[in-house]
This record gives sequence, C-alpha cells and structure tokens, in this order.
Amino acid sequence: MKFGLVIPFGDARDIAQLATRAEGAGWDAIFIAEGVWGVDAWIALAVAATQTERIGLGTLLTPVPRVKPWDLASRVGTVDRLSGGRAILGAGLGALHEGWLAFERDEGRRTRVEQLEESLAIYAGLMRGQPYEFKGKHYQVHPTTFGVPDPPVQQPWPPVWVVGAWVPGRASQPSLARAARWDGLIPQVLGDADRHKADTPEELAGIVAQALALRAEAGIAADGYDVVLEADSYGGFRQMTSTDPSVWSDAGATWWVESWWDLERHTGEQTLRDRIAAGPPAI
Repeated sequence: MKFGLVIPFGDARDIAQLATRAEGAGWDAIFIAEGVWGVDAWIALAVAATQTERIGLGTLLTPVPRVKPWDLASRVGTVDRLSGGRAILGAGLGALHEGWLAFERDEGRRTRVEQLEESLAIYAGLMRGQPYEFKGKHYQVHPTTFGVPDPPVQQPWPPVWVVGAWVPGRASQPSLARAARWDGLIPQVLGDADRHKADTPEELAGIVAQALALRAEAGIAADGYDVVLEADSYGGFRQMTSTDPSVWSDAGATWWVESWWDLERHTGEQTLRDRIAAGPPAI
C-alpha cells in the first residue's frame, strides 16, 4: 500500500513547500483539488515538481467535463515530463456546487457522463501521439503536426484514477465499469438517499471484486490496477470503522489517501503542517 495526502488549501508556492515537506516525511504522493475557478491545480503541481524529486503529484479530483480534453492532456503531460513521470490524474464528473454553478449551468448528468468518457478517450489518444483522430458527440479531433509535444514519461499515459459509483443490489454498474477500464478506482457508494465512501473493509472488498470482474470482462489484466481509499486517520472528514491501513489493504486498497478536507485555511495551517511532518500511518 502507498500513502498520499490532500493539501486542501494554499497557493502554488504553499503547495510546493508542503509537497517538499511531505516528500521528506515519507509520503508517496500529494493531491489537490481542481476547481472551475481559483488556484490552477496543474500550475501548482508543476511548481511542486520543480521542488521535489520523488513524490507523486496529482488531482483529487479533476471535474473532467469542465475541461477541454486537449487542455487536460497538455497540462497533465507537461507536469509528467517536468516531474520525470510523477503525474496522476484523478478524474470524475465533479460535484455540483456554488463554485461551479456560479460560472456555468449544469447540462445534466447524462451530458457530463458523455463528456467525461469522450474526454478521457481523447486524453489517451493524444498521449499516444500523432496521427490521432476522434469523432464524438461533443468533441472532434483531427490529426495535426502543429506544436506536437514530446510524449509523457509514463507510458502509455500518466495514470487515470476514475470515480466509480457502486449501487448495492443493482445488476448493472455502468459507473464502476467505466472506472474499471482505466488505471485506478476511486470508489463511491450510491445509496437510496446519499453518496458515501465504503463504510467497512468488507464493503470495499465487494466493490473491488466487482470492479476486477468488470475489468476482466473488458479483457484488461488486473495487474497494476489501483484502488484508492479516501481515508482520514483523524476523523474530521470521515469516520472510519478501522484506521488500520493493513485491514483496508487486505480488502483491496492499494492507496491510502489522507483526505483532510475539513481543515480550513488560517485556522488549520499548523495542523496540516504537523500532520504532514508526522508521516504516513504505519502498517
């Protein structure tokens, strides 16, 4: 199991400094949110790339329908080359909140799903190089030789972790099947009234088993597939039935990401620094 943490606030300089601290304390990756407006996530990660040598640099997550797919491929590819192959793309539909709806109307879940799927297909295609062509409902791409960048360090593309919603008792699991086709799963449980994380290791194990079965149906090997646990050893963001990483590792999680979204800037700055300095939890 690998260990990451979210940096819930800060400008690009702050994020780079905290990434350096995290690398020194033994963490495997840092993650930041990508908003519709605010601090540019990939610029911040690029700054962090210049200040670190080993630690992974990713988003948790990128609202893919809000980004043009060629812009997304450009940003992730740039950070991957700059960092020597440490970029990670956390991808999802994005939550509908004031920070989004202040600028753009919601086109509906079905449209966002279509945009997500088309965008990730284009991301993968552009990362593989030219000539590349795509004809979809929302996006079209034609082959070009203009300004073609170098390939990313990570081949065939920097890994994509996709939110997969699992609905208990439902035979068809389209969201989980979509996540199973990529490089990692960020599991969510979609119940009758809400959406939440896997509450128990047993629930996570069931989700992982179904995701791997869907991956096998698609003809994709299980090797190298990541399962990302949004964890919280301190209990502010979410209450966990067990804070022992080995229990969740046994259930199929390959990443434990401390998701300290409850910390607020100014009041939580020292707490964040202290938690980073303490290092990842021990197995």
